[in-house]
Amino acid sequence: MVGFKATDVPPTATVKFLGAGTAACIADLITFPLDTAKVRLQIQGESQGPVRATASAQYRGVMGTILTMVRTEGPRSLYNGLVAGLQRQMSFASVRIGLYDSVKQFYTKGSEHASIGSRLLAGSTTGALAVAVAQPTDVVKVRFQAQARAGGGRRYQSTVNAYRTIAREEGFRGLWKGTSPNVARNAIVNCAELVTYDLIKDALLKATLMTGSCPPFSAWVPGTW
Repeated sequence: MVGFKATDVPPTATVKFLGAGTAACIADLITFPLDTAKVRLQIQGESQGPVRATASAQYRGVMGTILTMVRTEGPRSLYNGLVAGLQRQMSFASVRIGLYDSVKQFYTKGSEHASIGSRLLAGSTTGALAVAVAQPTDVVKVRFQAQARAGGGRRYQSTVNAYRTIAREEGFRGLWKGTSPNVARNAIVNCAELVTYDLIKDALLKATLMTGSCPPFSAWVPGTW
C-alpha cells in the first residue's frame, strides 16, 4: 500500500483468519494431554451409580489421570483425537478470533470508534458462528478422548471413520450434539476475552503507553475451551 511502511499495513482478514487458527493449533499441540485428562475425569463413572463410582474411581487428579493413561494405554493415548482437535482449532479459532475485527467493522459500518455494544455484538456473533462451524470436530475430538484403548475394541478407528460412524448411527444431527449450550458458552467467553482485550488496548493507545496496531488474535493463544 502506498504511503505505508511494511509494519504499518494492517493485516488482512485472511491473515488474521489463518494466524488465529495456526496459533490455536500450536497451543492445542502443547495442551492436548491436559484436555484429554479433563475429558476422562468428566466422564468417569457416568455408567455407574454415584456410590460405586466414587469407590472405584480410576482417575484421581490431573497428574494421576495422565500417569494412569500412560501406564494402561500408552503415551499415545494422551493424544487420542488430536487430528479432530487440530481441525477444530483451525475452524473454531479462525472464525472466533480471526474474524472478530471484520465483524466489528461490519456492525460499526466502518467507523473507527466502536461502541461497547458493537464489540459485544461482534464477540457474541463470532463466538456463536465458530461453534456452528466447528461443532462436528468437537464432537469427534471428545469421543476419541473418551474411548479407552485398554478396554478392548475401539468404536472409532480413525477420524474419518468417526465422522462416518456418528452420521450413520446417530444421523447427521448427531455431529451437532451439544451445540446449543456450546453456542451460549462460547458467545459469553468470546465477549469476555476479545472485548476486554479490545477495550484495554484502546485505553493503552490513548494513554500512549503503547504504539501500533495489534490485532486481537495476537494476544490470545486459545486451546482449553
